[in-house]
Amino acid sequence: MSRLLSLVNKVVGPSPEMADSAHAAASRSDARLADWIPSPGSADADLLPELDLLMPRSRDLARNSGLAGGYLQTAKDNIIGHQLRLMATPDYKLLGKPKEWAREWALNTEAEFRTWAETTECDAANTMTFWGKARLALGAALMNGDHVTLPIWKPRAGGRWATRLQGVESDRLSTPPGKSADPLVRGGVEIDPEGEPVAYWIRKTHPGDYGFVLAGLDQWVRVPAFTPWGRRRVVHLHDKERDGQNRGAPIFTKVLREFRVSSEYVGHELHAAAANALIAAFLESDLPQEQVADLFGIDDQTAGSYWKTVSERFHRKKLESGLFLNLPIGTKLSGFNPSRPNVAFGDFIAHICRYLAAGLNIPYELLLKDFSRTNYSSARAALLEAWRYFQAYRRHFKDLYLDPIYDLWLEEAINLGRVDAPDYYQNRYAYRRCRWIFAGRGWVDPVKESQAAQIRMEAGLSTLEAECAEQGLDWEEVLEQQAVERARRKELGLPDPNGAAGRGFTAPTDQPQEAA
Repeated sequence: MSRLLSLVNKVVGPSPEMADSAHAAASRSDARLADWIPSPGSADADLLPELDLLMPRSRDLARNSGLAGGYLQTAKDNIIGHQLRLMATPDYKLLGKPKEWAREWALNTEAEFRTWAETTECDAANTMTFWGKARLALGAALMNGDHVTLPIWKPRAGGRWATRLQGVESDRLSTPPGKSADPLVRGGVEIDPEGEPVAYWIRKTHPGDYGFVLAGLDQWVRVPAFTPWGRRRVVHLHDKERDGQNRGAPIFTKVLREFRVSSEYVGHELHAAAANALIAAFLESDLPQEQVADLFGIDDQTAGSYWKTVSERFHRKKLESGLFLNLPIGTKLSGFNPSRPNVAFGDFIAHICRYLAAGLNIPYELLLKDFSRTNYSSARAALLEAWRYFQAYRRHFKDLYLDPIYDLWLEEAINLGRVDAPDYYQNRYAYRRCRWIFAGRGWVDPVKESQAAQIRMEAGLSTLEAECAEQGLDWEEVLEQQAVERARRKELGLPDPNGAAGRGFTAPTDQPQEAA
């Protein structure tokens, strides 16, 4: 084979793409690739030196770009939505308990958790509920790349709980100047030789608070990742794309340049269109200063002020209907007609938005909130694709933020005796096992999708629990409420809306019933 290749090369010559590499993509002689030599850095080496610039650029984009700000709101509304509820599911088999015990234990735990999560008891600043804290952490993680939450022990007069959450913006997680040469401190995250985070370096003040920085108050605190007995002290929410990555990148990183340029382009087009809506005209003259002096018999210095006088007298006039202009000597009136609006603007910006949507992992229709040109099938396909992304991020958010915080609260509840959990520290996983109910997916066509849900349950492909969870409902609460409503309807003599199939209930009548 090698002799055959050598013979071919002698006859036709080697392929330009294959001349210096086995892979065309690795060619150094191809003019199209010759100057494309990216740095082969590690995950931290590629990200950390530029993170201090990526974060403020991302925040500036979220503040000043309606499209970027709308994406963040869309992500929060679809990943968390209007509700966040705990559904405790202890592993009763692993604990050697009956299923009935698990149900009673879960109901009690959920009730206790609500007294913490649905009040400001959970917030160190005493201003937000757990739902609000979660949405804030999620938005910050998307915008900055990561978010830090410090669970602190802060008893409060009249309070029921002492575990409280203190949010820390990503800028404050940074490496102190004295640790900049330490290879085990990566962007404020201190790791052991195996890569496990062992501590976090938190700046006492935000680097953007210049007054504090100038006053010499920019100090760092080392916060261990866990207490000696295993209680978590830092909840670090971030997304990893590579092994060895210790910080997260903003969600806009891959399309930050395109977002910035397209936002400026839209602004320029708006200004041009606004200018085109005006009736603009200009006074033109080719009369030199010498001719003005000869014409009026004045000196050159006085002639030099002639055009200033013309400007003050004539340029301030507004073009109005029926206006007659007295033009100065040697001038003419010419119109201005910019070629705006750009007829290709709509199609061009639509293509750009599709590119941005792909970079943000959501459909174009959802990014723009525009389904006006989409039929039912296309809309459903787009929303299903978006739902996969949102579901995956929910799992990520659950694993790195919600579950660790639930574990922190549960430990306090057990130690206070409000939740009974024998041998908790030996069976931590079994007790803390849970699910979270977020906002429902919603309907594109309620009739079709309700029928599909019924068919899935009847065919054994789904359960009431799964169908209710998809719509942000607790299946037990649904059944209990149905029982209450059915009993009340029977009490009032109203027919069951489910008819004969509705648990065999029939409305009472005044006619005597024959014995069976």
